[in-house]
Amino acid sequence: MNKIVISLLFTCFLISISAQIITGAEQPERYLPLLQEKKVAVCFNPTSVINNIHLVDFLLNEGIDIQKIFAPEHGFRGEAEAGATIKSSLDTKTGVPIVSLYGKNKKPTQEQLEDVEIIVFDIQDVGCRFFTFISTLHYVMEAAAEAKIPLLIFDRPNPNGYFVDGPVLEEKYQSFVGMHPVPVVYGMTIGEYAQMINGEKWLENNLVCELQIIECKNYTHNSRYSLPIRPSPNLGSDEAIYLYPSLCLFEGTDISVGRGTNTPFQIYGSPNLTVGDYYFTPKPVKGVAENPPHKGKLCRGFDLSDIAKNQLYQNNSFNISYLLDAYQNFPNDKNLKFFTNPDFFDKLAGNSTLRWQIFNGKTEEEIRISWQPELEKFKKIRNKYLIYPE
Repeated sequence: MNKIVISLLFTCFLISISAQIITGAEQPERYLPLLQEKKVAVCFNPTSVINNIHLVDFLLNEGIDIQKIFAPEHGFRGEAEAGATIKSSLDTKTGVPIVSLYGKNKKPTQEQLEDVEIIVFDIQDVGCRFFTFISTLHYVMEAAAEAKIPLLIFDRPNPNGYFVDGPVLEEKYQSFVGMHPVPVVYGMTIGEYAQMINGEKWLENNLVCELQIIECKNYTHNSRYSLPIRPSPNLGSDEAIYLYPSLCLFEGTDISVGRGTNTPFQIYGSPNLTVGDYYFTPKPVKGVAENPPHKGKLCRGFDLSDIAKNQLYQNNSFNISYLLDAYQNFPNDKNLKFFTNPDFFDKLAGNSTLRWQIFNGKTEEEIRISWQPELEKFKKIRNKYLIYPE
């Protein structure tokens, strides 16, 4: 069977699976009664959609009193690239105030919640520890708990929710790209993850947030879910979302993950890499990658798109072979550094051990074995908070 036929069959499979799943946002009969005659704040982004209508527009049309919009990384309408500071403003379409939760103010203040009676959270996650929406979830939960305001979560499927893998974050390496002792891929929906934050008392001062979750229908952790809207500017395909857990660690190295190309997080390479049959030149893309690594330079490396299409939807894992291969084929030149940002690499990995293991020539098998004790402990914790069957 050729690759085109396999790709078409895979696409049909994803469409058939996705059509059966009903997200929390797609069940207004369950949540509209909870919001009527209340002053509402929402934490939404471009993925917060029902029937091709943004949820803010839908809720306003239903007479819901939205006081303000809390905007995570990339902004409310998705106009900002990764890492760009989001400014507070007014939504030009609705006139509702937008409060940035990405920049200096990552947590709603008590003053910002004074006129709020309930908060609604609806953001599509991709199931990776360093995807910052779960950090935003943490801070929204914490602020809601402090203000004694309930949080209503519209749950969505996790496209990487069918496996758990990678090193568990060590406390010393907590940051906004990793706040909790979870592996790189944790196999939970936003709703399940929120229950774990509460249950494990990860909020400040052991606070507990009053949660209500509008659960997905017809979803299990064996489901495959193709995202109808890209969850961030550089994750524009199923292939990128499947490869994102494995390729994101390159962001702390000399290796480009294709920001500034048409296929970010499907390719990797560098002007300094000595192997690879794929070449690309990163260029500025407004709102997506305005100053990409190795801008304007020819990079040599690999295109992993076919691997994502033909293998990862069946049996995924947090794959460090790309990282090891790139390191081993990087020039041994004292003027060149593979780990260009070691501190950031360690934050992404959740430890400094992985970098040490790579330096010291540990094999992929040896590295994976070193994760297992903490990974098994996490899986037992995770099981307590699952809403959906495995």
